[in-house]
Amino acid sequence: MDEDTLDLTGLKCPLPALMARKALAHRTPGSTLTVIATDPLAAVDIPHMCGEEGHSVESLSTQEGRSIFRIRVKA
Repeated sequence: MDEDTLDLTGLKCPLPALMARKALAHRTPGSTLTVIATDPLAAVDIPHMCGEEGHSVESLSTQEGRSIFRIRVKA
């Protein structure tokens, strides 16, 4: 399985969720994508978007003001 990182540092709502949605739409089913965002609302928006699209957030951590999501693309 492949894994990439999408760095959305500095972008404000709703751009992190919209850009993550676009990136996930072009990924292989079952692959993973790590998304990094600094917008505090991304911690709500990205999991919500994943739920709507059928993707799963496998992990969410915070480091130095950044939210780091590991997302598995719906199969």
